[in-house]
Amino acid sequence: MAYDEAAAERIRKLLSRRRGIAEKRLMGGVCFTVNGNMCCAVSVRGGILVRVGADAYPRMLVEPHVEPLEMRGRPVTGFVRVGPDGYRTDAALKTWVQRGLDFVATLPAKPARKTSSRKTSTRKASSPKALSRKTSARRRKA
Repeated sequence: MAYDEAAAERIRKLLSRRRGIAEKRLMGGVCFTVNGNMCCAVSVRGGILVRVGADAYPRMLVEPHVEPLEMRGRPVTGFVRVGPDGYRTDAALKTWVQRGLDFVATLPAKPARKTSSRKTSTRKASSPKALSRKTSARRRKA
């Protein structure tokens, strides 16, 4: 199942004139970040996810077409899932995206991550014993 590309395009249009916006693939959907902080996402499970913060969370749950975001059966405080009927109109979608933008504006910007290739990775090398096991396993397969 794919995420709602039309909803993602509508959000892209709303965010197109803002600075610091990035789009990332996330768990089968697409996530929109502002200065490195998640603002909203279009979910593969349907609807949009909006980061509203812990203080606004209880107020948002009483809005129509809104439910708590759950991951692995546990609610994620500060994030809500808005069903498609909750953002059917452009005005409704703009309201939800603005709620996410308002919350992330209260957060400090995250420093940009440096992406590294495997060749220039700074991870520690595996122990000699672990390397020996990997080499032995490869030889057995051949």
